Amino acid sequence: MSLRLHWSAISDVGRVRKDNQDSGYAGPWLLTVCDGVGGAARGDIASSTAVAQLRRLDEQPTGEPEDLLGLVSGALHRAHDRINDLVEEDPSLNGTSTTATVALFDGRRIAVGHVGDSRAYLWRDGEISQLTKDHTFVQSLIDEGRISEAEARVHPHRNLILKALGGPGDVDPDLFLVDLVAGDRLLLCSDGASGVLDDSRLGALLADGTPDYAAVELVRASLEAGSSDNVTCIVADVLAEEQADVDPAYAELEPMLVGAAAELRRRPTRGAKPSGLFRARAGDTGELDPVPADVPDDVPFAIPSDPIDPEAARYAPRPPRRLAWLRPLFGLLVLGGVLWMTAAAAWAWSQDQYFVGEEDGTVVIFRGLNTDLPGVSLNEPYETTDVELDRLSDFDAGKVQEGIEVGDLDDARRAVDNLAARQSDAPTDATSDDPTDPADDPTGDPTDGATQQASQEATPAATEQATARASVRPAPPGPVSGTGVAPESR
Repeated sequence: MSLRLHWSAISDVGRVRKDNQDSGYAGPWLLTVCDGVGGAARGDIASSTAVAQLRRLDEQPTGEPEDLLGLVSGALHRAHDRINDLVEEDPSLNGTSTTATVALFDGRRIAVGHVGDSRAYLWRDGEISQLTKDHTFVQSLIDEGRISEAEARVHPHRNLILKALGGPGDVDPDLFLVDLVAGDRLLLCSDGASGVLDDSRLGALLADGTPDYAAVELVRASLEAGSSDNVTCIVADVLAEEQADVDPAYAELEPMLVGAAAELRRRPTRGAKPSGLFRARAGDTGELDPVPADVPDDVPFAIPSDPIDPEAARYAPRPPRRLAWLRPLFGLLVLGGVLWMTAAAAWAWSQDQYFVGEEDGTVVIFRGLNTDLPGVSLNEPYETTDVELDRLSDFDAGKVQEGIEVGDLDDARRAVDNLAARQSDAPTDATSDDPTDPADDPTGDPTDGATQQASQEATPAATEQATARASVRPAPPGPVSGTGVAPESR
């Protein structure tokens, strides 16, 4: 026997929140509720983006039951990837994610896909059963027997979700099939309802009235019970095909989009053209007009948060963002800061370097590097010494003019002490006025400064003796005659 669904959907922002981060969709083949997570990171973007991907499943499925699960799994993975793409395009969305509970109907059963803490319930023959299991921290405590269901509702970490669409890593949804019979009633809701209403209260509210009535009563009861969250409820009756054909209310059913997905669709982004695929009706029911017959099948059902197909959007040109100049300016500031810190570190290192050089004919200890850049001096005089360059040997003077590299200031001072020990008492290019200086005697042999000083300090007797010896010269070579006088021996 073929079955049909008779559905209703409603979403309320609640009495505490300023915006609605829930999104929901109900159609002839698909029911789904997504509860956005992220607060300032725009959970409404995540939930509406997920619904935009999942609602493409709203067409009659064909194939085996396993194919149903594959369709649901693929849609959840595409929604997960699409949310991550949005975060990559706009880093301000980092941290956003969403729960997702999906029921894909094929006329006999539903394929359920579930991530997070939104829930799916089945009401049958006066009893309610929870189909999904929360992916939360408090649920793990319940499974371990550490807390009860009642304690979980007031636990301080009851909102800590362990799985969601969006965020790092892959998504691993729960997937399973549920066979349906005529007379069943399905409930998909966000934790704004299930978090404050226990199973007995939910069952009582599902027991009476039409899906429209039950959905409204569920939201009202949740708010009266003190729910501080957004509340979204989708109620769907399972009808026999014959019953649906004679029910006038079923003939008027149209797909319904509620919550953030409907609000963002009605509120186009700046500069964007409103979508012609769906036009919002007056009121807050979130109902949609039918898709025009001339719209091609491959055109996505668009909302502003997901305007075109994800693969097309990946490579499509985009208008420049507002204040786009801030990003390159920020990059330049960061680069300038890095260069400044590098230059400061190099300058601090150079101030620990020393070398021995020359300035105005005097040996000086310099601090800095023994080199200069065009227009920039990399060193400065640190200590001036009393060692004069013209009192050093040509070798030492040349080394000083080139710059003597040292390890530190102590090494520089030791190098100066060595130069001072080797400098002469008089400039190396001065001449003596002493008439006894051998250098002034054209017939004498030149002597070094030490010999000259020694001769000046000699006694007069020693000087006369040295002069007498210097006057004796060997005879020039030549033949020796028998009558000659042999040269005097020294």
